[in-house]
Amino acid sequence: MKLLMIYCNTFAYSTNVKNLESVKEYDENENFENTLVGFIQVEKKDEEDLSRIETKMIKNLKWAAKKNDTSKIVLHSFAHLSMSKADETTTKEMFDRTEKRLDKSGYETSQTPFGYFLDLDVQAPGKSLARIFKEF
Repeated sequence: MKLLMIYCNTFAYSTNVKNLESVKEYDENENFENTLVGFIQVEKKDEEDLSRIETKMIKNLKWAAKKNDTSKIVLHSFAHLSMSKADETTTKEMFDRTEKRLDKSGYETSQTPFGYFLDLDVQAPGKSLARIFKEF
């Protein structure tokens, strides 16, 4: 798994191009303030031990959110961090489980529309720990 975490003063998106036939249609615009965005690439090798990978991702997201003094987390599927991609159903199911687990832990968690290219507006401060990359 590849996980790029960016703390954003403002993070906004709007749906642009649907790139997976299996997902439903969205026409969505969202705006978040004071949030940690996880740009997440689930890789093929992760399918061997999804539970361990999911737990590591959640721990890293919680840690980074705490370091940036926010309880808001946005999960964004970003299949551009690696050439290896897990099955799309597996990836979406992991995102759904992760969102539920973070919600149960007191985080305000959202997901960007899965299977879409999005127009993004990322306003991130230039401070230590505002941008963190993890690979596991």
